[in-house]
Amino acid sequence: MNPDHALREITRRHFFSRCSLGVGSIALASLMAERGLAAAPAANLRNPFEPKRTHFPAKAKKVIFLFMAGGPSQLELFDYKPKLTELNGQPIPDSYVAGKRFAFMDSTHRTNLLGTKRTFQRRGRSGAWVSDLLPHTAGIVDEISLLTTCKGELFNHAPAKLFMNAGSGLFGRPSMGAWVTYGLGSECDDLPGFVVLQSGPRGPRGGAVLWGSGILPTTYQGVPLRNQGDPIVNLSTPQSVSVAQQRQLVDAVRELNLKRLIETGDGEISTRINAYEMAYRMQTSAPELMDISGESQATLDLYGIKDLKETSFARNCLLARRLIERGVRFVQLYDTNWDHHGGPTENLEKHLPLKCLDVDQPSAALVRDLKQRGLLDDTIVIWGGEFGRTPMGEVRESTGRNHHIDAFTMWFAGGGFKAGQVYGQTDEFGFGAVEEPVHVRDIHATLLHQLGLDHERLSVRSQGLDFRLTGVSPAKVVTGLLDT
Repeated sequence: MNPDHALREITRRHFFSRCSLGVGSIALASLMAERGLAAAPAANLRNPFEPKRTHFPAKAKKVIFLFMAGGPSQLELFDYKPKLTELNGQPIPDSYVAGKRFAFMDSTHRTNLLGTKRTFQRRGRSGAWVSDLLPHTAGIVDEISLLTTCKGELFNHAPAKLFMNAGSGLFGRPSMGAWVTYGLGSECDDLPGFVVLQSGPRGPRGGAVLWGSGILPTTYQGVPLRNQGDPIVNLSTPQSVSVAQQRQLVDAVRELNLKRLIETGDGEISTRINAYEMAYRMQTSAPELMDISGESQATLDLYGIKDLKETSFARNCLLARRLIERGVRFVQLYDTNWDHHGGPTENLEKHLPLKCLDVDQPSAALVRDLKQRGLLDDTIVIWGGEFGRTPMGEVRESTGRNHHIDAFTMWFAGGGFKAGQVYGQTDEFGFGAVEEPVHVRDIHATLLHQLGLDHERLSVRSQGLDFRLTGVSPAKVVTGLLDT
C-alpha cells in the first residue's frame, strides 16, 4: 500500500472512532455515497462534540447570568450595616486593615468609613435586607437565594471579570458558558448554544475573552447578538444572491471543509463547517428572535419596555427568556458602568440610582416571567459582578467606594437553588465573612453541580495538562444554597 494512502486510511479510522455522531456520520455518509451506498441527508450535519452526558441527574438545564460589570456596591443594595452608618467618617479600626491590601491602596493609605445614605427594609420570609434602590428585586426575595459572602482573588476589573467568568485571571481559559456547552451541548439547532447580550455605554473591560472558548474548540465560544441592524454582522444574504445560490455555496464549502477534515482530523475544521450551517439557519431564526413585537403588552410592561427597538438591559432580559425558550443553553447579559469610585460621573449618590433604574425591574421581571411560564425550575438565573465595594470611601471626602474582593453579594434563582434565603454573614462593617464564606470557585462548582456536571471530572487536556473551570485549588459545592 502507498504510504500516503495508508496514512490517510489511519486518519480516517481515527476520525470515525472519535466522531461516531454528527460530522463523522456525514463524512461516512459521503464516502458511502461515493461507493454507491445509501447516504444520510446533509441536513443531519451536527457539531461532532455534542451531545454530551451529565455525570449525575441534573436539577437544571440552562443558565442566564446577569453580569453587572464594574462591581455593584453591596453596601448600598443588600448588605445592610447600621454600625457603618453610625461611624460614618471615622477612621477604620486597625484590626480590620492590618495586613490587608485593598485596590489602589494599602494599610498605610487610610480613608474613613463610609456609611450608606440608602434606606433598607427587611423583605420576604427570609427577612432579607434590600435597599430602596431595588424595589422590584425586593418583591422577588422569596424566589432568590441571596449570597452575601462571595470572595474573589483579583481586584482589577479585567482580571476579576475573567476570574468570575473563566476561573482564572489569565487569558486563554474557557468561559463558564463555553464549559457548560462543552459539557452539555445545546438543545437548539438554529441558534448558538451560548449567546451574549450587552447593554450600557461600552463593552465590559476584558472584551471577548470573557465569553471565549480558550483551549476548547471555538464552536463553544459565546456569540454576541446585536440589538440594532443584523443580529450578527454580515448575517443577511446580499440581494444579488438567491436562496438556491447560497445553499449551493454553503454545500460546496462544506464538502471542501469535510474533505480537509477527514485528511487532517483538525477539530477546528468541524467548527468551521458547523459555523457555516448555523449562520445559514440563523438568517431566519435570529431576526425572528430579535423581533419582540409579538410579545403582549402585559409582558412588555412587566419588563418596563417602552420602545421595542431601543437597546436596553430590559430588552435583553426579555430576549434572554426568548433564547431559553428556544433551547439555548447559556445566556449572558453584560451591563456596564457599575464602577462607582466617587468621581463626577461615577458616584454612589447620583449614578448608582440610575444604574439600578436600568436593571431592577427587568431583573425581577425575568424571574417572574420564567416562573409563570414554567421555565424557572430548570433555568438558573445569576445576578452579580466581578467584586464588591469597600466599607470606606475612596478618598477622605468621598461619594464612592473602592474595589473589594473579600465580601460581596450575588443572588441566584431557579434551577434547584433554595428560594427565599440569605446565606452567609459579614462583619459589622462588611469587610469580610464571619459565617459561610463562598469563594468564586465554589460558585462555579455549585453551578456545574446543578447542571449535572462534576467540576473535578469536567476537564480538557491541553499541552499535557488537564484544565478545569475550578482549576487545581480546592473548590466545593455549596449545598447550603441548594434545595435538598
